[in-house]
Amino acid sequence: FFFFNDTATTEIYTEQIVGSVRCVQETGVRGDTCAVVCGEKKVPDRLMDASTITNIHNITQNLGVITTGIPADAKAVVTRLRQEAAQYRYENGHTIPVDVLAGRGAELAQVFTQHAHIRPFGVETIFAGIDDERGPQIYKIDPSGFHCGYRGTTSGLKDQEANNYLEKAIKKKIENNSKQSDDETIQLAISTLQTVLGSDLKATDLEVGFVSTTENKFRKLTEQEIESHLNILATRD
Repeated sequence: FFFFNDTATTEIYTEQIVGSVRCVQETGVRGDTCAVVCGEKKVPDRLMDASTITNIHNITQNLGVITTGIPADAKAVVTRLRQEAAQYRYENGHTIPVDVLAGRGAELAQVFTQHAHIRPFGVETIFAGIDDERGPQIYKIDPSGFHCGYRGTTSGLKDQEANNYLEKAIKKKIENNSKQSDDETIQLAISTLQTVLGSDLKATDLEVGFVSTTENKFRKLTEQEIESHLNILATRD
């Protein structure tokens, strides 16, 4: 893996990592036929080209991730996940399942918590993909190496508030035994961010990753598509 020969104390790193992974708000939602990840898009400098800044990354054709935390660490994590996915496909002849890749990423992250001379990655990673047998899947890895599958999950400063909002929405859906369309799943992810951030977001303030059983291809929504969903949410409110 990528080793960092830092010599400061683990306690200092822990404080820095906890702060870094909560710098932006992100969410992942599993629908009936799709999986969605959505997050704030913050450009730290007005001179930067916003089109080159992203936290959403393709790992395989039908699997992608959204990361929050230290950008350099996120790059290292994404690179390693792509290597693991490519190696799995070479050895087994088919695309790596979401849960297997999340498990491998979690194992590698956990190794970095065991020694004082290396530090954990300051990154939380939410996976969105389609499993051939189980359909849409959402997984999350934290810096400690813990990982789990979710119906909906969040990462960021207001993650508890966002989780409460998601829990109520998903519970209502289950109680009503209602089906959730792809558009409704995307809008739930966006409305979760809008609710916890307490502001009307613009299409340029968001980035959304989407994969469905119909397309079976992970992609980022365009600003026009995001704007369309924001208009529907505004009308609904």
